[in-house]
Amino acid sequence: MLYQLHEMQRSFLTPLMQWADASSKLFSNPVSPFAHTPFAQRIAAGYELMYRLGKDYEKPEFGIDTVPVDGADVAIIERTVLNKPFCRLRHFKKDMPDSAFEALNQPKVLVVAPLSGHHSTLLRDTVRALLVEHDVYITDWTDARMVPLSAGPFHLDDYVFYVQDFIRHLGPDVHVISVCQPTVPVLAAISLMASNNDPKLPKSMTMMGGPIDPRKSPTAVNDLAVEKPFSWFENTVIYSVPGNYPGFGRKVYPGFLQHAGFIAMNPGRHAQSHREFYQHLVQGDDDSAEAHRQFYDEYNAVLDMPAEYYLDTIKTVFQETRLPKGTWEVGGQLVRPQDIKTVALMTVEGELDDISGLGQTRAAHDLCSGIPPEMHREFMAPKAGHYGIFSGRRWREIICPKIGEFIREHR
Repeated sequence: MLYQLHEMQRSFLTPLMQWADASSKLFSNPVSPFAHTPFAQRIAAGYELMYRLGKDYEKPEFGIDTVPVDGADVAIIERTVLNKPFCRLRHFKKDMPDSAFEALNQPKVLVVAPLSGHHSTLLRDTVRALLVEHDVYITDWTDARMVPLSAGPFHLDDYVFYVQDFIRHLGPDVHVISVCQPTVPVLAAISLMASNNDPKLPKSMTMMGGPIDPRKSPTAVNDLAVEKPFSWFENTVIYSVPGNYPGFGRKVYPGFLQHAGFIAMNPGRHAQSHREFYQHLVQGDDDSAEAHRQFYDEYNAVLDMPAEYYLDTIKTVFQETRLPKGTWEVGGQLVRPQDIKTVALMTVEGELDDISGLGQTRAAHDLCSGIPPEMHREFMAPKAGHYGIFSGRRWREIICPKIGEFIREHR
């Protein structure tokens, strides 16, 4: 019922938000006589803030049009190369002759994006930086409310199988980078491939800020997952998709509930950010105001997660920690990271990560005991928070070059 109430509220708010948007433009557009009245800038700022606090946020575009290659800007063509009910494999292809592209000899990289509330476009900065020296693919997860019930359920095991299918599709020369939540299913996928002597094993795997072993340096996110009984998650955050979406009747963890949780983690910081946005608009600081818009256009765009996958993750990854305990079975087969022997491993952690604490990702090295010591690499980014390890200046200037060097070493 909560989902239906949310949709009803959204329907009521939509005309009001459209009015607020139009009023903001009425008091800010220089051709409007209202823009030259006293306090027009403050009125326009108030209306825009109201509009942005109440509007719907759709999935943004990646918006990567060009990338610098050897001193010249090369156009990027974004295309889907593999389409599954819950995910699309997207390729950022450099628009250049095949012979010229082959001459670049750029490593093929699969970026496995999180299925944890935000869209894959949250990794825009990750992709943009990698594209300079790599041929980049990314998993683009579908909003569960848009997937018809006829597509069936989607469990954590299915996530593992999807990753395996994508790795096999790209061939044995691919390098896999997983960011946050997918570090666990990616390690499981590659472990199972190694156990089965799969000829399409990737060359390397880079794991960034993920809960391989959430018992180490637990954060508020980890504490919530273990303090509440499993039944609480089943009865409190799982709802059915209403009839105005293709996924009508599907059980999901709704995006609007996840967004409320994101805000509740740091309410003061978000309130301060909106106050500063209002001041920037009043003062005419367009650059700062636009930076706020771009951040929240991404941050406020959320998707519904399949209930089966979310509940599996709570139980398997956080409450029962089956991966580090060696008790996780996928499709009836035990996940054995120690069977990996030919895939190089790099882990990246942020010193100030409040989502995946220090040591949680590094635990992969102990689990992957079959990998020779010279094929292990770990890096802790000083003063970097969770988002800082895959986005922003530290990512572009420090972390991405280290990952690129690691990939070149193990081509």
